[in-house]
Amino acid sequence: MFGAIVMLPLYLQVVKGDSATSAGLKLIPFMIGIVSMSIVSGKMISKHGHYKRYPIIGLALMTTGIVLLSTLTETTPFWKLSIYAVLIGAGLGFSMQTIVIALQNSVEFKDMGVATSANTFFRSIGATIGVALFGTVYASRLADNLPIEVAKLKASNPAALVGATPEKFAALKENTAVLKSFTPELQAGIVHAFVNSFHVVFLTAAPITAIGFMIAFALRETPLRSGAAHHAAKEEAAGEAIA
Repeated sequence: MFGAIVMLPLYLQVVKGDSATSAGLKLIPFMIGIVSMSIVSGKMISKHGHYKRYPIIGLALMTTGIVLLSTLTETTPFWKLSIYAVLIGAGLGFSMQTIVIALQNSVEFKDMGVATSANTFFRSIGATIGVALFGTVYASRLADNLPIEVAKLKASNPAALVGATPEKFAALKENTAVLKSFTPELQAGIVHAFVNSFHVVFLTAAPITAIGFMIAFALRETPLRSGAAHHAAKEEAAGEAIA
């Protein structure tokens, strides 16, 4: 999931022409979704004692948000992007801490630290693999889409390719600021190639979150431990450690 989300700042910088700072600030709706729904789900779980529904809702929201991201174009207004980002953020807010609660509630108190650490470890591994996977998909599609757009422009308007050297195209993949050195017509074609590449990334991510949504139905919901049970388990674990 995080692997797909890292594409949003790149979209804002390349397609919308935002600076790195501006692109970062425009991710605030995403963070608002995470924080607000983490608070809401936490309060609802504390009040009602049920947590299984929240990962299901969260993964459904994330899948919807990512599918909507695959519709982004060069002219998509920021308010639409904000809605998509809030949906994904809300989905993460409903899911992340709820999974931790479910995990901690399903193990003995003495194993809680190990279980929580394992969850954090595997989440980090998943994020790392996701970034590498979606980055590879993005780079692969861009390598295919750029020559297509250039060939179209070469056939219809060769003058638009003035100053477009192979060295600049090679540098473009590492530094998108090079885009400004091309003619406006070529810039439009290159941006279109980037947009098409982002589409493939988001459409690749959507089935993965959809699989997570289906797996969430198999989550076993056990009654939350009461304060008294938590205290007793803590004392028992402490006694075993001393023994």
